[in-house]
Amino acid sequence: QVQLEESGGGLVQPGGSLRLPCAAAGSIFSINDMGWYRQAPGKQRELVAGISSYGRTYYADSVKGRFTISRDNAKNTVYLQMNSLKPEDTAVYYCYSDINAGLEYERYWGQGTQVTVSS
Repeated sequence: QVQLEESGGGLVQPGGSLRLPCAAAGSIFSINDMGWYRQAPGKQRELVAGISSYGRTYYADSVKGRFTISRDNAKNTVYLQMNSLKPEDTAVYYCYSDINAGLEYERYWGQGTQVTVSS
């Protein structure tokens, strides 16, 4: 049984910052890619940022220069540091991890955390 637990969401003013951690727990042999998607009301889920097991990163154009993804492999945790937040960053943020729990890699998802950017 593998679970991803997210935290760190909330209400922040434009220009503010938030840090979202997402920890994987359970019977984990290895983790490949980790990352974050988000979904705003009335919009499709979009990939925000991803990070490979050796640290290669990907960012959506809309967050480049403002968001930073990182991971702590010893803690099976991925982080999303969000700076210079804008109202258009308002969404539910979902983390994912590609985890081998014994047979093959499968993608697991967090429960989602709400981020609201508003004055």
